[in-house]
Amino acid sequence: MSRTTGGAPTPLLRLYRGLTGAIAPLAYRKVAAKLRAQDVPEERIAETRGQASLPRPGGTLVWFHAASVGESLSVLTLITRLTDRHPDLQVLITSGTATSAALIARRLPPRCRHQFAPLDTPSAVAAFYDHWCPAAGVFVESELWPNMLREGQARGVRLALLNARMSAKSVRGWQKWPATARAVLGTFDILIAQNDSNAENLAAMGAPRDRIRRGTNLKALSAPLPVDAEALAGLQAALGDRPVWLASSTHEGEEGIVLAAHKTLLGDHRDLCLLLIPRHPERGTAVAALIADAGLRFARRSAGEMPRDDHTVYLADTLGETGTFYAAAPIVFVAGSLKPIGGHNPFEPAQAGAAILTGPHRANFAETYDALLAGGAATEAGDARALAQAVGHWLHTPAALDRARAAAGRFAERGDKALTQVIETLETALDLPDG
Repeated sequence: MSRTTGGAPTPLLRLYRGLTGAIAPLAYRKVAAKLRAQDVPEERIAETRGQASLPRPGGTLVWFHAASVGESLSVLTLITRLTDRHPDLQVLITSGTATSAALIARRLPPRCRHQFAPLDTPSAVAAFYDHWCPAAGVFVESELWPNMLREGQARGVRLALLNARMSAKSVRGWQKWPATARAVLGTFDILIAQNDSNAENLAAMGAPRDRIRRGTNLKALSAPLPVDAEALAGLQAALGDRPVWLASSTHEGEEGIVLAAHKTLLGDHRDLCLLLIPRHPERGTAVAALIADAGLRFARRSAGEMPRDDHTVYLADTLGETGTFYAAAPIVFVAGSLKPIGGHNPFEPAQAGAAILTGPHRANFAETYDALLAGGAATEAGDARALAQAVGHWLHTPAALDRARAAAGRFAERGDKALTQVIETLETALDLPDG
């Protein structure tokens, strides 16, 4: 495949490069302070200046860059498959948050290592490329960093935008500077969009149409979440035969709705237990206060507690245990969808064989939810009353719950073929060596 070109730098790109160079010390101090507050070691913090804390491995290295937890985890299954197909391939994954670094460290695929992403300043980016010398760079979702991309192109690095997702706001912003948008998007050899809408958004922003491909949402194709067998057995022993439902990845303003639904359900199901997983575990204390204010007794996972018979809520405010809780719950409400957040990944509870509930705000996974709803694996509930009715229906009608769970399992099985197609597209575009 012929090399791409992003064209000459526009005045705006030259200005951006100058400004990022000028504010680099201030930007580094701000990022470093945030990472120190999360107990990140100094040598790891220096990675944001492009100063690697690990040696570069020999051989061909492919670099994946993702913003945070969701984007990082979305590519781990793909990376695992890619390294299986190319036994000599080495992989670097970068992200920008301490939370993503901690989760990735637990789930690193073979021949893969993590670093914090360099700030998009000329010096940090140059130092990063000097050390790692990637053959290819894969940017995930909406990570469009001009210095990283332009420097990679100048060094002959093949570049891909994977799982591309561009909001209408982003499109409008880039369209104000069409020449700059073309110069940035033109650095990519391939742009794989999550869906047709995002493919059109890329074209509207100025990406070359002949390099745009319609892919799929990688977050809906990830490997099953890890399950801690010992923790699961302990939870199941504590719950016994009690009916259970789960609310996952709740945001501020959603817990109150979920708790109201749960209080309604307790009228007919006095022993029902709600497993409540906040999207951000650091909100655990605030969520605990909401549960107490609702007059509900609860146990808290972060305190090492297990639910007793008199606890109607189990607050799962820890990191990295969602797969274990999914394995314990036949009904899962996926939050981020009662408020205009866009929803979160329903594929993970589907893989666990759970019937799924969602609110109306699910644009981030629109195609996935459309298929789940059409197939009978999911139900929409837009408020506390509807949520209580949907959960109550499945609790009262075990056969209906079994049908929904079976449909969710069938949906999860169909993801393998789509993932293979994405990998083959990347292999060709990035000119990866045969295994």
